[in-house]
Amino acid sequence: MRSLLVIIDGLGDDSFAAWQGRTPFEKARHKNMDALIAKGCLQEISICENDIVPESCSCILRLLGVAKEDMPQNRAYLELLANGRDVSEYEMVLRCNLVAVDEAGYLAGFNGMGLTVVQMEEASKICNDILKEIEFIHLSEYRNLLIMSKEAKVLNCKIKPPHESVGEHLEELLADLKSSSLAVKYFLQKAEERLKKFTHEGLHYALYPWGASQRQTLPSFYNLHKLRGAVVCKAEIARGIGKALGMEVRIPHGATGDVDTDLRSKAKATVELLQQYDFVVTHFNGTDEAAHRYDALEKVAFIERIDKEFLGTVLDAVREPLKIVICGDHVTSSVTGKHDRGAGPVISAFSDGRGTVKLENYRDIIKFLMKECD
Repeated sequence: MRSLLVIIDGLGDDSFAAWQGRTPFEKARHKNMDALIAKGCLQEISICENDIVPESCSCILRLLGVAKEDMPQNRAYLELLANGRDVSEYEMVLRCNLVAVDEAGYLAGFNGMGLTVVQMEEASKICNDILKEIEFIHLSEYRNLLIMSKEAKVLNCKIKPPHESVGEHLEELLADLKSSSLAVKYFLQKAEERLKKFTHEGLHYALYPWGASQRQTLPSFYNLHKLRGAVVCKAEIARGIGKALGMEVRIPHGATGDVDTDLRSKAKATVELLQQYDFVVTHFNGTDEAAHRYDALEKVAFIERIDKEFLGTVLDAVREPLKIVICGDHVTSSVTGKHDRGAGPVISAFSDGRGTVKLENYRDIIKFLMKECD
C-alpha cells in the first residue's frame, strides 16, 4: 500500500480568545480532513519533542525517518542543493535574509517588508559582486545564500534567526558574526550602502546572514526504508532534503512556497507520483509564512484551500487505498511569529477506512507510513 505524507508547515498555533479558544486549524473548515479523521484519528503530537530544534530542516528529516545524529547542524547546505549547487569540504554556506530596518536601527521585518518581489530581485543583483571571497546567491524573494571559505568561528557563531528577532537592534544581533569574520563585516557594510536606494517610509534595508552549515552526506531514503520516495514542493528546504535523500523532487507549475501557490497543480503532481512511487510527501509552506506575518486569518484561509483544492482533488483522483498522514513539522505562532516545539494536529488514516489508526508520537508516524501493509 502506498503512503502519502502531507506536511503543512507550522500547522500548529496558539488558541485565540476571539475564536472561542480555537487555533487556526480548529477554526478552519476542512471537510476532507474531517472525513479522514472519521476513518482514522486526530492526535496532538510534537515532532521535535524536547531533543531537536523546532524548525523545518530537523523536523522534516525526522518525519522522513532520519536519525538525529545524521541531521545537519543548519539547513543552508540543503537549500544550496535544492538549487543544483554543492560546495567542497573547505567551504561553508549561510542563509541570508534581506531585512527591513527602522530609523533607530531595529529590525522591522525579516522578509524584505515593504519591497515588491521585483525590488527584492533587483536588491539581490546589486549585492552579488561585492566581494570575490563571498559568493551571493539569490533564491527567491527575500531568501539568499552566501558561499565562502570555511571559518570555524563563523560555523560556531550563534546567530538568532531573523524571523525570531523582529524588534531587536540589528547591530547587536549581528555583532558576534561581524567580530568572527572581517570579510563578512566588510560585505555587510557594502551591501547596506548599495541598498540605500530602496529606503522609503522610514525603512532601510540590509542583509542578515545566519545558519551557517557545511557539506554533509545524508543516508538515502531507499536505504532507510526500502521504499521509493518522491517529494512535491517549492520551498528550498523541502527540495534540498529530497535531493539529499535521493528522492524524486517535483516542483509543480505555479508553486510558490507561499499562500499563493497553485494547489491544484500540486495535487496533480502528487497523484501522478503516487502512481510511480511507494511514498510521496507533499509540502506546503504558506501556513508558516502567514504565521510569521502574524496573520492568523490568512493561515486559516490557506488551510481551507489545502483541504478543498489539494486534498479533495487527491482523494477524488486516487482510487487505490492509501495510508495518509497530515501534520505540521513544528508549531508556528501567529501571535509571536516564532516556531515552537509544542504539539500540533496530526491526522492519520487509511483512505478506505480499513482499520484503526492510533499514533502517539513521531515514531508511530514513521512506522505507519513506512511499514508495508497489505
